[in-house]
Amino acid sequence: MNAGPNSPDRVPGTGTGTGEMSYVYAVGREVPALDGLAARLPGVDGRPLRPVGGGGLCALVSPVPADTFSEQGLTAQMEDLDRLEAVARAHHAVVDAAFAETSVLPMRLATVYLDDTRVADMLVRQRSEFQELLGRLEGHVELGVKVYADPRTAAATAPASAPAAARPSGGGAGRAYLRQRQAQQRDSQDVYRAASDLAARAARLAEGVAASRAVHRPQQGQLAARAGVNVANEAYLVPREHAARLHRALAALAEGAPGVSIEVTGPWAPYSFATAVVAEGADGGGPR
Repeated sequence: MNAGPNSPDRVPGTGTGTGEMSYVYAVGREVPALDGLAARLPGVDGRPLRPVGGGGLCALVSPVPADTFSEQGLTAQMEDLDRLEAVARAHHAVVDAAFAETSVLPMRLATVYLDDTRVADMLVRQRSEFQELLGRLEGHVELGVKVYADPRTAAATAPASAPAAARPSGGGAGRAYLRQRQAQQRDSQDVYRAASDLAARAARLAEGVAASRAVHRPQQGQLAARAGVNVANEAYLVPREHAARLHRALAALAEGAPGVSIEVTGPWAPYSFATAVVAEGADGGGPR
């Protein structure tokens, strides 16, 4: 492993003379497990991983083309959903494999530096912050919790309305239609209230177990994993030994609630509780 920015066995500026930059996946302590992982696991586009050391820490890095990972190149890649998915899958595969070996801090997607020297300098510069955060996250995993409201599903499971022959005609039909629409609006509001209540109950349930909670913006459009509206998108930092039990308890909360569902994911590496601090020293999504 590279011992630091001035280590004789490290090649300064790797990637600069060949039109390449250094893509950083995760930061951990200098341990043999990360060396071994770098030797057998590919990064984005199948490029080989390498460990870069500094300040007693190790970053998992792979070379990427400078033209496609410059600021303009990254913008184009992030607008291509297929390409974005491919980069994200490779990024998360490295982070998850590293996290299975030892505690690591996941870097934000598409965090790139001009070369390995800049990566090593970043590790030295942020050594105290990284070491403190690694200590806090030791032995913890992340569980994701998303709550969805789908009034259409609730309506489909509601008792059938009166048959057409029994409905009034003329002016009475118009009033009946308005009453029906008002009832549908009330039912829809009830579903959203039930979903909000479910999210609150999930937070209370996790409160006694989780070390920390992160509230994210609800997902919309293609990012939403289920039908309906994502009304809550949260993450919890949980001791590893309690994760399976909490996962089961959270997943059971939506039972018997028409039109309301909950999606519990993980355990994951603690993305929601690591990347914001890492980003102070690593300008994710742009070269340095």
